[in-house]
Amino acid sequence: MDVIQAYFDNMNEILEKVITTQKDALNEGAKLMSDAVLNGKNLFAFGCSHASLLALELYYRTGGMALINPIRAPGLNCDVDPATMTSQIERLPEYGRVIIDSQPIDEGDVLIIHSVSGRNTVTIDVAIRAKEIGATVIVLTNLATAKHVESRHPSGKNLYEIGDLILDNCGCLGDSSLTIPGVPDKVAPTSTAVGAAMLNAMMAQSVALITQSGEIAPIFVSANLDRGDAHNKAILEKYKERIFYM
Repeated sequence: MDVIQAYFDNMNEILEKVITTQKDALNEGAKLMSDAVLNGKNLFAFGCSHASLLALELYYRTGGMALINPIRAPGLNCDVDPATMTSQIERLPEYGRVIIDSQPIDEGDVLIIHSVSGRNTVTIDVAIRAKEIGATVIVLTNLATAKHVESRHPSGKNLYEIGDLILDNCGCLGDSSLTIPGVPDKVAPTSTAVGAAMLNAMMAQSVALITQSGEIAPIFVSANLDRGDAHNKAILEKYKERIFYM
């Protein structure tokens, strides 16, 4: 078995399914983001444990929009040791509400939440509290998993039942994608790679919409290009009232 080829075949199949089934939702998400930016509102991204990697992918990123703010809550990122703590912390009741109340999220802002299963309490509380404030919640999840598992939230609801817009990463149940003969469990997840492609595409489309309106979206340039430092410094200064990670 050519495992490398099999994984890339799986990825290509999933990406084809995404563009076939999720393009309208991605366009809708881009419109929500661009409208927020044009109306002077703010953009945020959140996830727990490995799901937080996509929130980090979107901010302070070459080719990325400077106005996307990650929410990095204590105990929920991949820098925690032991890593198993994140699995326990993301099940804590009310912590998600504390997280949102500690952020400058306001009515009209957009919050992107990534969770493959969407079942854990913190992520659901984050979505509920953000909506109470009046923010729009875009959920990136894996419906094959989310619709198969039971919510751990007291409401009994899963994240995909709460978000204003749902993006399906089109992965398989449990995320791992490959069956290797002799190995009892599947290997090789797809959610991070596919999710990054989806969110970067949505971000890029929002930039296009902002441009079509006659405005210029603030985009970071690589700091390893000669003009990068000066360009990025100017953006950070110009938009300092809407950038909360500095």
